[in-house]
Amino acid sequence: METMTPAEISQRIAVLRSEHRGLDDRITRLAANPDDELEAKRLKRRKLQLKDCITKLESMLIPDEPA
Repeated sequence: METMTPAEISQRIAVLRSEHRGLDDRITRLAANPDDELEAKRLKRRKLQLKDCITKLESMLIPDEPA
C-alpha cells in the first residue's frame, strides 16, 4: 500500500463511513422484502469489509509510542 498522509487517511475514512451508512439504509430497506435475502447478505458482507478497512485506517492514524 502506498504511503498516505494523515489528511488523506482521514478523507478516505470519511468516504468509507459514508458508504457504510448508505449500506445500512439499503440493508434496512431490503429487510422488509424476504425475496432480497441474497442481496442483503452481500451488502452485509461489504459492510463488514468496510468496517475492517476503516479500523485499519484508523489504526494508521495512531502514532507509534516508544516502548
